[in-house]
Amino acid sequence: MSGRGILRVGVIDDHESVVEGLRTIIEEGDNMTFVGGAETVEQLLQKVDRMDLAVLDLRLADGSSPHSNVTRLRKARIESLVYTSGDEPFLVREAAAAGVLGVIRKSARKAEIQEAIRVAGSGRQVASVDWAAALDSDPGFVDLSPRLRQVLELYASGEPTARVAKETGLSADTVSDYVDRIRRKYRDAGRPAPTKTDLYKRAIEDGWLPLPRRFRR
Repeated sequence: MSGRGILRVGVIDDHESVVEGLRTIIEEGDNMTFVGGAETVEQLLQKVDRMDLAVLDLRLADGSSPHSNVTRLRKARIESLVYTSGDEPFLVREAAAAGVLGVIRKSARKAEIQEAIRVAGSGRQVASVDWAAALDSDPGFVDLSPRLRQVLELYASGEPTARVAKETGLSADTVSDYVDRIRRKYRDAGRPAPTKTDLYKRAIEDGWLPLPRRFRR
């Protein structure tokens, strides 16, 4: 926060109407100011020199993951707050793992949004029912290690086992073992994925792969 106590807030969303709506809410809040909006994290960082907090949509058109976006912002010493429709708890969990400070629904009242921004802007966790529900009530979510995630992303995208092995530096047998392990995890979570197409669907559902362009909002 600046020396004058004014919270500098940026918005990352690929819908202009959302950015403009948040601009109005931020500008009407006490001791906070809107410093810029952009469709991606990198665009906003290039556009704005100084920022205390970024309000971040979970799904962006560039296909970036919540984890990578929150991590990039924290690397730039900028905290973040998720602004979401509330129907993607698996993506909220991913953002939480990277250190996001909380979640606020797009349906929340103006005063609630301003208060969430104020709390997150001070570096504190934003306590909300939606935040707790996303973290505690998603038993079907399958968490994967970075290595398993890498194999899933390549394999589920259509790469043959031999190509996945070459890209990851693993043996073909190890790749096959990892794919079997991933399938077991999904089966045990009640979300079986016996085919490559099923694995592709699960990878999209859990945020490991971007939503196909034709299905984006």
